Amino acid sequence: MKRTTGHYQQTTVVGEPVRAFVPAALPPAKPALPPAAYEQQNRSAEHAIARLAGVAGLVPSVEWLLYGAIRKEALLTSQIEGTQATLIDLFDDEAGFVVSNRDDVEEVTNYLRAFRLVRAQLAAPKGLPICTRLLCDAHRALLDGVRGATKQPGELRQSQNWIGGTRPGNAVFVPPPAHEIAALLGALESFIHAPAHPLPRLVNIALVHAQFETIHPFLDGNGRIGRLLISALLESWGVLPEPLLFLSGYLKQHQFEYYRLLDGIRTQGDWESWVSFFLEGITVSAETAERSVIDIATLIATDRRNLLASSKSGAVAYRLFELLPTMPRFNVEQVRALLDTSFPTANAAVAQLVALGIVAETSGQRKNRSFSYERYVALLTR
Repeated sequence: MKRTTGHYQQTTVVGEPVRAFVPAALPPAKPALPPAAYEQQNRSAEHAIARLAGVAGLVPSVEWLLYGAIRKEALLTSQIEGTQATLIDLFDDEAGFVVSNRDDVEEVTNYLRAFRLVRAQLAAPKGLPICTRLLCDAHRALLDGVRGATKQPGELRQSQNWIGGTRPGNAVFVPPPAHEIAALLGALESFIHAPAHPLPRLVNIALVHAQFETIHPFLDGNGRIGRLLISALLESWGVLPEPLLFLSGYLKQHQFEYYRLLDGIRTQGDWESWVSFFLEGITVSAETAERSVIDIATLIATDRRNLLASSKSGAVAYRLFELLPTMPRFNVEQVRALLDTSFPTANAAVAQLVALGIVAETSGQRKNRSFSYERYVALLTR
C-alpha cells in the first residue's frame, strides 16, 4: 500500500503557478511504521553506540575527543553544502595562522558556534529545549557574516523557496508555502516532546530530520541546521552522553542516495527506505567513531609514556602535552600565554616534544615558527 505523506498546495511565485508540498504530521500513518520492521537494524545501531560510549572512557579527557569530533562534523556538514575548507585550515585558523580560503573557514566556524549554542541551551537548567526559537538562534549564528547573511538569519522564511532547477516551475522539490511554516514546526516540536513514542528513539530521529528538511523553514542553511538537529536529539534524548557520533561523513559519502531517499518520502510515501538508510548510517558512523577513539587513545598513551620516560622532559613539557589534543597546531607564543610562563621556557618545552618526535615544526622558518601534533592531525583528517 502506498502511503500519502502530505498534500500539495497550489501557489504562485513571480506569476508562475507551482505545487508546494505540505507534509503530514509525524509519525507516518496509513500505514504506520511497524516497530518490528526495524528491530534488528535498530538493535545493531544501539549496540554500536553503546560500544562507542564504552571506548570513550579510554581517553583521560572526553574534551580531547569532542575537540576533533565536533570539528570534523562542522567541516563535513559544511562540505555537503559546497564549502572547500579542510580540517587543517580550521586548526590553522584557530591557531591564528593565515588561511587562504577564509570565507569557507568562517562558514565552518559559524557552524561550531551554532552547535555550541544549542548544546549550552540544552544543558542549562533554564535553557531552551529543542524548539523553533532555539533553531532560529542557531540559524542566526550559522549565517552571521557569511554568504547566507542576506538570507534572513534567525528568521523563518517569508517567501517561497525551492530545491533544484532554475525557478520554482522546474524545481526538483518545492517546500511548503511560507504561511504554513510556523504550524508545521509547531507540530514537529509536539512530536519531539511527546511523552511517549511507539517507535525507537533512533527511528524517531530519522523521522524528525527528514521532516525538518521537507519543511525547509529557512531561506538558507536548512541542511546544516537539520543535521545539527540529529546531533542535538542524540544527546538530548540520552542516546549518547556526549556528541561523539555524527552522521555527516556518511551522508556526504552517500550524498546522492541521501537526497534521493528524502525525495522518496515525499513522492512515494517511502519512509521505510529512508529509516533503513539512516539506521545503517548510525551503525557505520558509530563503528568509525569507535575505531577513531581507540586510535587516538593509543597514540596519546604511547606519546605520554615516551614523554614520561625521557629524563630531559620537564614539567612545562608535560603541561604542554596535555594541551595538544585541543591545540594540535600552535606556535611558541601561544604556549607561553596558555601556560603562563616565559618565552624561553615555552620554547624549551616545545623543543623537548620535537626531540621526542611528538610534535614537528611545520613552517620551515627560523622565526615565527609553527608546530603540529602531526600524527594526531593525521588520525583526525584521514
